[in-house]
Amino acid sequence: MNPPTLPHQASAPDAEGTPTPTAEDRRHVVKRRWITAIIILLLVGVPAGYLAISTQQSRESGRDKAAKVGASKVRPGWPSKVQRSIYEVPVPDKAWRVGFLETNNWRTSRLYVQFAVTPPELDGFLSSLGIGREDLTPGVSVSAHDTSIAGWHWKPETSWLGTTLEQDDPRPTRDITVDLTDPKVSKVYVVSSTTP
Repeated sequence: MNPPTLPHQASAPDAEGTPTPTAEDRRHVVKRRWITAIIILLLVGVPAGYLAISTQQSRESGRDKAAKVGASKVRPGWPSKVQRSIYEVPVPDKAWRVGFLETNNWRTSRLYVQFAVTPPELDGFLSSLGIGREDLTPGVSVSAHDTSIAGWHWKPETSWLGTTLEQDDPRPTRDITVDLTDPKVSKVYVVSSTTP
């Protein structure tokens, strides 16, 4: 029996048979370097640009939030539907000169709202709270502390009427003050406070 044969390694080609590598011409070198530079620029530049834009947007968003949180007086604008729902302040759809301020601390959260309405809309607003004009008593129902925070001023010659609607926690207590001096326009001021 003959022993098995093993495969033999191929012999190296002759030195004369190997092609010599050609030198890359200058035009191809420059082109390759430009392509490499563009790829590196895109890999670094695009994320850096995105990061710069994100940072700017984040700063602007932070400023807007800080302005809302840091507000110390009632500002023009409508409270959100969520705020109106939580604090149970149903601002009439046709109200104008609407302004609000929300404050929060570890004890109490408050929503300050002001708006102007026609007398029929005032009656609708009071009705939605379960009261009528007959439930309003002469005077301002908003405390001096809340008046100061909201930046409101109660002129003595104005015909102020008010009431306080108290509810069990966590439902809000609402202090309502109404200016009925102008028979065509009623100005309403509400402070709704809730204890979480």
